[in-house]
Amino acid sequence: MPAPLVFITGASSGLGQALAARYHRAGWRLALVARRESEMKNWADAQGISADSYEIYSADVSVIDSIAAAGQACLQRQGVPDVVIANAGISVGVDTAVRADIDVFARVLATNTVGMAATFQPFIAPMVQRGSGRFVGIGSVAGIRGLPGHGAYCASKAAAISYCESLRGELRGTGVGVSTICPGYIDTPLTRQNRYRMPFLMRPEDFAERAFAAERAGVSYGVIPWQMGVVAKLLRLLPNGLFDRLLAGRPRKHRQAEPPAP
Repeated sequence: MPAPLVFITGASSGLGQALAARYHRAGWRLALVARRESEMKNWADAQGISADSYEIYSADVSVIDSIAAAGQACLQRQGVPDVVIANAGISVGVDTAVRADIDVFARVLATNTVGMAATFQPFIAPMVQRGSGRFVGIGSVAGIRGLPGHGAYCASKAAAISYCESLRGELRGTGVGVSTICPGYIDTPLTRQNRYRMPFLMRPEDFAERAFAAERAGVSYGVIPWQMGVVAKLLRLLPNGLFDRLLAGRPRKHRQAEPPAP
């Protein structure tokens, strides 16, 4: 029997690489997906991963035909994955009053939400036919309440959380599971540009360890670290007026047209 196979998007940096490393240590074969093919190859070589245990697929998840083609190529070259992780995502601040930011808004949704569904699509029928497998959608605690200046990211992650919940119901009884895993603040290139405090900041490797355990346990929904889950639930319970006052004056995420924080 071949080793199990995991298909991971956003595998050229951050959480994607940490997840790939964790599954590799567990003896899994890897299907690595991102736009930057050379960076994935350099990383795999640096990790000492043997060439016969991974394949690289260059794709842009925001372009449906691109990620769909990567999925089909994986099916042909490596077979049906045991786990598919839709990890690729972008986080950019937006100002709805600025016309150019609406284009940014559309790109964030195309990547974080539509791109997740497009990542899963090629594998649903083969997994259902086999009667096993798991889809993992990487959400965010930012999808639980809307944060000022984060409209695109919060909306995209809220939609991703709801989408995974819908898919879980659709696949009930097929043997194929769906897990939604919502990170808090993780030390990645995305978060290093933030202008505000990031409580319970985690290393990507620590997140990957817990996410791997959650996926293997068949968790349907989880927040990592658990402390951020508590914070998110408390924020959800706050009356709108109190929530708005609490967030008043909070630094906003940098917009695409602005330089990142030093």
